[in-house]
Amino acid sequence: MKQNDQLQVNALSDVEHLKVHGRTTGCLTPLTLFWTGSAIEFNVKGSELWIEVEADYDVYEPWISIVINSVPVSRQMLTAGKYWICVFRGMNNSVVKNVRIVKDVQAMSGDPDCSLQIHAVKVDGEFLPVADKPYKIEFIGDSITSGEGTIGAQAEEDWIPMWFSAIHNYTAMTAAALNADYRVISQSGWGVLTSWDNNPQGNIPEYYEQVCGLLNGTKNEALGALEEHHFDTWQPDVVVVNLGTNDGGAFHSPEWEDSLTGEIHKQRLNDDGTFHKDDIQAFEDATEKFLMKLRKNNKNAHIVWAYGMLGIPMMPAIYRAVDAYTKKTGDKNISVVQLPNMTEETVGSRSHPGVLAHEQTAKELAAYLKDILTR
Repeated sequence: MKQNDQLQVNALSDVEHLKVHGRTTGCLTPLTLFWTGSAIEFNVKGSELWIEVEADYDVYEPWISIVINSVPVSRQMLTAGKYWICVFRGMNNSVVKNVRIVKDVQAMSGDPDCSLQIHAVKVDGEFLPVADKPYKIEFIGDSITSGEGTIGAQAEEDWIPMWFSAIHNYTAMTAAALNADYRVISQSGWGVLTSWDNNPQGNIPEYYEQVCGLLNGTKNEALGALEEHHFDTWQPDVVVVNLGTNDGGAFHSPEWEDSLTGEIHKQRLNDDGTFHKDDIQAFEDATEKFLMKLRKNNKNAHIVWAYGMLGIPMMPAIYRAVDAYTKKTGDKNISVVQLPNMTEETVGSRSHPGVLAHEQTAKELAAYLKDILTR
């Protein structure tokens, strides 16, 4: 391959026109991308662009997607190490390209060694300003919001990063339809009160006020994952919460025992299959409490509780919790929307919603949010 002598290396912190997507610590030396959908974005005039990445993992490797002019052109697994990746070469050097390098996989709470950092770029041209979009949306959810199942055949059942996508995902699709910048806070298997297997530590609200507090281990702590998140740096117009699916699943899962305390946790069903009143009330209380936390940190955002792609068993409880919150606070800047259910035609890998299900959800959700954003 002929060497391009015009390439100039720039530390990420020296790139004047750089847009960072997703919650970070603000550090660019290097930049750590924590959540799914986190990204760096450039407008670049040049024929060739490279990025220097540093990846690590024990079990779950990071993946990235490269998006040029709003179209995904490349997706790849990142092996461990620090190295250069070519984003594009041989393009017209007089034409401005919009480029996003997207973290395609969720923050991996089950692998303390999993990390993705970006150190530098090299280009044979110049970077130009990237404008902010007119709206900001924050999505909060579980495996559906992490895009689990949107890649791969329906027969795939391995729980591996390969089957996740931040691009073929209702979050990215909804934001694109509304011309909005967006962020994602999500974790497979987690809920409002408990994870699918009744583990009370698997709840999103507990970690919501940290940069990426659900990560563990000394490495993630050193990277700043446990730092307090500064909400004033990015205030969304809408917060979309897609949680409750795993809380519902916990009622049908075996009990979970805390290995340290021996304490047993179980969301119970009555003999007739209905939810035990104390346990469904615990879910409603957790939902109401989370709404309080969301409002405290997102004072002007419209909060939308969006639920339903894998059934709606928790919908009555969600409605009751939202109603209780509204009555207590007088806050009417909140609503509930039912999402279209996955079908045999729209199922993806791992029995999760596939890309067709995400497209359908994005179409309906974008129409609903457009009404809110343009009032």
